[in-house]
Amino acid sequence: MHLRKRILITGGSGFLGSHLCERLLSEGHEVVCVDNFFCSSKSNIAHLLGNPYFELIRHDVTFPLYIEVDEIYNLACPASPIHYQTDPVQTTKTSVHGAINMLGLAKRTRAKIFQASTSEVYGDPKIHPQEESYWGNVNPIGRRACYDEGKRCAETLFFDYHRQHKLRIKVARIFNTYGPRMHPNDGRVVSNFIVQALKGEPLTVYGDGSQTRSFCFVSDLIEAFVRFMNTPDEVTGPVNLGNPGEFTILELAEQVIRMTGSKSKIDFRPLPTDDPTQRKPNITKAREILGWEPKIPLHDGLARTIVYFEEIVRNGF
Repeated sequence: MHLRKRILITGGSGFLGSHLCERLLSEGHEVVCVDNFFCSSKSNIAHLLGNPYFELIRHDVTFPLYIEVDEIYNLACPASPIHYQTDPVQTTKTSVHGAINMLGLAKRTRAKIFQASTSEVYGDPKIHPQEESYWGNVNPIGRRACYDEGKRCAETLFFDYHRQHKLRIKVARIFNTYGPRMHPNDGRVVSNFIVQALKGEPLTVYGDGSQTRSFCFVSDLIEAFVRFMNTPDEVTGPVNLGNPGEFTILELAEQVIRMTGSKSKIDFRPLPTDDPTQRKPNITKAREILGWEPKIPLHDGLARTIVYFEEIVRNGF
């Protein structure tokens, strides 16, 4: 009993948050899930509602939250272009005001706090693969800036609270992650391709498909979260978390078509503004500090994700 922690997860009903809730409950902790359900679904955590150690609070992190906790995972923020560009001002407020409010809570309760940052802080990178010492190449006035710069500012706040108030912080830069419970309409490449293939629709590839991404299966990422949170206090990050395996978007589209047995064609469209041409993490720090690297190959992860979306498409959404 003395090892049980009370852990707050903002964005806890989202894709990553719901998997993290499950993991921490399985370790015997109390989990408080906070979400405003802007782009997440209660169905992701419905199976947890009967657990006596799970609590759900509908709340927007741009407003203060008063609660007693031992640890905080700050995951709240729309993470796909479709969602974060719907209300870009609110997206920036979620990253910045949300960080201020959660850091204030951590300061009052002396809780350890984890920030889910993003590979988008590197923008359209000029170095490849990206390592944590790289400062990035971000357009501060582009359509993606509400997310990119919001997350960059949140990192600034975390390190200033650490220096000024001695907060125990963990900052992770998350690269493309996929798996069950992704939103079918979030516009991310893996969910887009799988849903389009299952429906027999053309797969939308922007540009010529030569831009690259790395894809980390969700269970691998959650393992990294937990390991990072359990590191000594002097380990603050930022730490890249992702799969260094690199694939072109066209390769991914062709693999999804093969694995689904779809007769879909590929529809090439103009490349969106500020879309990064390369994205691959250098995970040397994660290997050294966390003893972690991804275990699930892309083929296996896609197979599990396709099974999930087959039911979603069958039931309609």
